[in-house]
Amino acid sequence: MAEIRDEAIKELIPQRDPIIMIDAFWGATESEADTGFTIAKENLFCCNDQFTEPGLIEHIAQSASAFAGYKAKVKNEPTPIGYIGEVKKFRIHFLPHTGDELRTHIRILSEVLGISLLTAETKVNGEVAAQCQMKIFIKPS
Repeated sequence: MAEIRDEAIKELIPQRDPIIMIDAFWGATESEADTGFTIAKENLFCCNDQFTEPGLIEHIAQSASAFAGYKAKVKNEPTPIGYIGEVKKFRIHFLPHTGDELRTHIRILSEVLGISLLTAETKVNGEVAAQCQMKIFIKPS
């Protein structure tokens, strides 16, 4: 699969500017995906040149959404809408800065009745910035 970047990301997620927190989708297996995001200075989740906690959570949620969107696209189905159901074990090791590129790895642990349980790890320059478990509810289309 060729990577998906920038404007083409909108085919995978329901979010639109200024709330888009993902700009690269690098690939997926049946249960794992890799995404990215370069933090712009004007990002609404930035404060004093740092990407804040809510921005990290939204980036991870959109990474999961892009994974669901990719799976739908492969099946020629519409992009699903997802909602955060729960965030657990959210750990921040450091807050990224403007200009940093986030690289996030999503791993689906289970999927039952439209609810996905996943783990996520976000790195900057190979260093873990944040990690969590998340439950996402995917609205049936």
